[in-house]
Amino acid sequence: MEEEEEAGPPNKDLYALLHISPEASDEEIRKAYRQWAQVYHPDKYQSPHMKDIATENFQRICEAYEILTDENKRQIYDIYGMEGLTSGLELGPKLNRADEIKEELERLRKRKEEEKISAHFRPSGTILANMSLPHFLVGDGIMRGMAITSEVQSQISKNNTVGIGGNLAVTGNVGGGAASALFHHQFSSVSSVEFMASAGLRSLIGVQASRHLTSHSTATMGISLSLEDGSLNLSNSWTRQLSETANGNIQLTLGPESSVAVGWQKKEEKRSVAGEVKFSTSSFGASAHYTHRFSVKSHGRIAGRVGSTMLELELGGGRKLSKCSTVRMLYSIGIQGIFWKFELHRGGQKLIIPILISRHLNPVFAAGAFIFPTSAYFLLKKFLVKPYYQRREKQKALENMQKTSAQVREARAAAEKAQQLLQNVANRKRNRQSAIGGLVITKAIYGNQKELKKRDELMEPNDESSLRIIDVTLPLNFLVNDSGQLKLHEGVKKSGIMGFCDPSPGEPKQLYVEYTYGGKTFEVVVDDYEELLIPRPSQQI
Repeated sequence: MEEEEEAGPPNKDLYALLHISPEASDEEIRKAYRQWAQVYHPDKYQSPHMKDIATENFQRICEAYEILTDENKRQIYDIYGMEGLTSGLELGPKLNRADEIKEELERLRKRKEEEKISAHFRPSGTILANMSLPHFLVGDGIMRGMAITSEVQSQISKNNTVGIGGNLAVTGNVGGGAASALFHHQFSSVSSVEFMASAGLRSLIGVQASRHLTSHSTATMGISLSLEDGSLNLSNSWTRQLSETANGNIQLTLGPESSVAVGWQKKEEKRSVAGEVKFSTSSFGASAHYTHRFSVKSHGRIAGRVGSTMLELELGGGRKLSKCSTVRMLYSIGIQGIFWKFELHRGGQKLIIPILISRHLNPVFAAGAFIFPTSAYFLLKKFLVKPYYQRREKQKALENMQKTSAQVREARAAAEKAQQLLQNVANRKRNRQSAIGGLVITKAIYGNQKELKKRDELMEPNDESSLRIIDVTLPLNFLVNDSGQLKLHEGVKKSGIMGFCDPSPGEPKQLYVEYTYGGKTFEVVVDDYEELLIPRPSQQI
């Protein structure tokens, strides 16, 4: 299984280094710089070894201070990070204001994106293979039909996109096909128009216009003419953002089959839900689905459809195989029969295989059709698929460790040097907090997310897993303020904090903290970019 890329806000290491928020004011930056300079100024140390360590870290602090107190440099850093400052993006002497620099950088970024888009087509397509077990059992063949759709879009200029597509469908001894073409023009950031035409099974021409009415609502209006019977179809839809995670829509269609539909969608980090009710001149229907994400790689789904011509319940789930591939297995029961459906999604391509198990809705058979394949799936996953991917992940992790070992050793050595200079102050703070029953960090480990789950075994001598984590107890004790509190800001990668390093590049990381406060023991685990605020009563063991 391919390694998951780390996700999170980029370019925040300098903020972590000074232990400030990305929204910090100039005064807060200067205050943080003065505090760190008192710790790392080389003149404080007599030993040549300690002076060299202090000089190295003092230069890092000065560089961070210089960049974050310069409005133009900070603007570039916030958008593009250190690469924007060091990659030679010459902005010219006439660009003096922050808004001018931002505009120029955005222009350069968009130009690179446009060059990348124009160099590649955006293909998408679906292969649908309908199979029937009852027909197969009577010797009539398992395939009952197949449909293939394909489309390729290309951005020919900044505001124009063209696309061509086609589809073929075969059911029994009957088949047909169609071809389509599309032209999309973007008038501005808020309005666009799209022209389309198709020939074959359903010949028509049409045009559709879209416009953002406000920052939270969009309207789309279209008209199409059938070249077969000359009928017109008018469509109007309105979409409204109801909250940060939810939106609703209304769609009205006027033509030979007029209809009105109202829908609602809500998407959160762990779950998503959607529903729609539709009434037409000849039928009505309602549908809803709920998806729960158990992890970044797996999810479960339940869906239902009911109406004048349908009644169906669908259960299943899916798993992410790589960054662009997902496999799903769904069980469906309804008036059309009992189905198993397998789906493979890769990029813009889909392979969908519905298998009809039975046309009869016998409760015992329906339960067996669900339990037997599900049990087989979980047994297969447990004894074959999961061990295979575990071995593959372990091999990839080992290869990544070998590839980044020199980088990690260098970063770990720098972190250990930084911790040496923090040790005296951190110990004094720890002793002071311990004497008054305040906040004392007793154990803090930062690194590979999976290794942290074995934290009771970590940091043992000669433990290879310790290569992917680092003990950060000392720097966190140093960061405890006089009020007996510790805060690590949201959106700031923790490997940039003074005394930290990245012990597992390219892998998801977490921070585990065990601490005492008021004679009680607490513990907490936070993600790499998540805010840490302690003490908190909810964290008590």
